[in-house]
Amino acid sequence: MTAFKSDFLRIMSERGFIHQISDETGLDQLFATETVTAYIGFDPTAPSLHAGGLIQIMMLHWMQKTGHRPVALMGGGTGMVGDPSFKDEARKLMTPQTIQDNMDGIKKVFSNYLTFGDGPRDALMVNNADWLLPLNYLEFLRDVGRHFSVNRMLSFDSVKLRLDRDQSLSFLEFNYMILQAYDFVELNRRYGVRLQMGGSDQWGNIVNGIDLGHRMGTPQLYALTTPLLTTASGAKMGKSLGGAIWLNPDMLSPYDFWQYWRNTEDADVERFLKLYTTMSLDEVAKLAALGGAEINEAKKVLATEITALLHGRKAAEEAAETARKTFEEGALAQTLPTVEVESASLETGMGILSLLVAAGLATSNGEARRHIQGGAVRLNDQPVADDKRVVTTQDLNPENVAKLSLGKKKHILVRPA
Repeated sequence: MTAFKSDFLRIMSERGFIHQISDETGLDQLFATETVTAYIGFDPTAPSLHAGGLIQIMMLHWMQKTGHRPVALMGGGTGMVGDPSFKDEARKLMTPQTIQDNMDGIKKVFSNYLTFGDGPRDALMVNNADWLLPLNYLEFLRDVGRHFSVNRMLSFDSVKLRLDRDQSLSFLEFNYMILQAYDFVELNRRYGVRLQMGGSDQWGNIVNGIDLGHRMGTPQLYALTTPLLTTASGAKMGKSLGGAIWLNPDMLSPYDFWQYWRNTEDADVERFLKLYTTMSLDEVAKLAALGGAEINEAKKVLATEITALLHGRKAAEEAAETARKTFEEGALAQTLPTVEVESASLETGMGILSLLVAAGLATSNGEARRHIQGGAVRLNDQPVADDKRVVTTQDLNPENVAKLSLGKKKHILVRPA
């Protein structure tokens, strides 16, 4: 492990954020002697980021915490093209309105991690559409495009892998790396950005930006990437059997977010405590040393600390208490996620398969039927063995709700609308 002089790179190294750096010595010196402005780009492909993007957000958080200025770049312009890096096929093109709606949703998350403002260390959120949309294509080709070697672009793994597959790489997508490189140059000119950070799959794109900056007269630019993260069992971060682990509370409740981290595999606890919380490394080491059943206490701390950063301490503690009551006391906690069903449907009777789908515990009647056949479904803590079971108002408790469960971890309250 490199012994960095600067606080930021030392923390990044100790906590496991670093995969590659373009010039370790030069970047370390820059962080040790100046207030550094660095950015990470976020593509607005959905109304929310998911947990797979948390590592990038935490890097920006640590930047500001160590006295530097983070920039969250919204890809309002590049989102109209779509990043082809390591994708099997072209992204579906989005309308400008969809892109704007997605950016509005994504922006809500960052205020929990960053302090925005006009000060020298206050975070910035900018949109690359501001400089990409007004570009004159012929001028852009002449002034920027001439600096790119197609031979070199074809050598990047992100391009080569795509060319080896059946789905061709369109000229539209091929332009993405040029636009991203230009973002780096433009951000340097406008805001003094010296460093671009991102996932390891972005290395080629970032290096392109450094090279373009050199050719267009910027100061030395730098790259820092994070490792490709998977769970200990090889699952992709930010995904679960129920779908993406969204960061926005209107797409995933704080309780369900807490539960995702509570279900962390034993082998991942220490790594996730380092990456996704701000707990000291001494505290992390103590929790990581727990063995046997005690590791579950470390998982609860992990879930609560990550949820507190995103949703606030109150929501995190409520989620932890809900879980305790549900799993340790067997009580029906009123803070469980709730789905409302038309009263008329419950009065006449609603099929259990349809109810599982409506509650988000299955994506189809077929999947719901398989859950029942596998013995995973309970209604009011009683096993459901009949996939033709009908749920009515008679199944509601005195609080006028029914508890629908899938396995031991997922519980939804069904309430008449």
